[in-house]
Amino acid sequence: SCMANLLQHVVGDDILVRHAHMELAEPSIAAGFADCVQNGATEVIAFPYMLSPGKHVTRDVPRLVAEAAQAFPQVSYRVTGAFGVHEKLAELIALRAGVDVAKHVTAEEACRCWDTEGRVGSCGAACAARAAVVESTN
Repeated sequence: SCMANLLQHVVGDDILVRHAHMELAEPSIAAGFADCVQNGATEVIAFPYMLSPGKHVTRDVPRLVAEAAQAFPQVSYRVTGAFGVHEKLAELIALRAGVDVAKHVTAEEACRCWDTEGRVGSCGAACAARAAVVESTN
């Protein structure tokens, strides 16, 4: 909940931020979704606070959010991807490790393949290069 509180501060009072847990702790995703709606949300954006896009991010969380949304057909919702490969996460890791960032990477520069063998998509749904290719074809 500390991260939710920090995010609430960052996004301001016009956005409602709540946290929920997929399993083993409360509030559940269903309770978190309901809390958002009961406090005036007309759209719910669920962000899986997980580093990599494994089965929880790609299957379980979207299913649980969709199930929670059934009780509120007037409310639109979506589930974002997980953190994945992101230039700001690399900088944060360096910061937490006490290492200076030698090269800042722009969002545009980050949308290339970071696999040593250049296999686009090797990091799965977190692949910034694959996302950039999809974006440019739309």
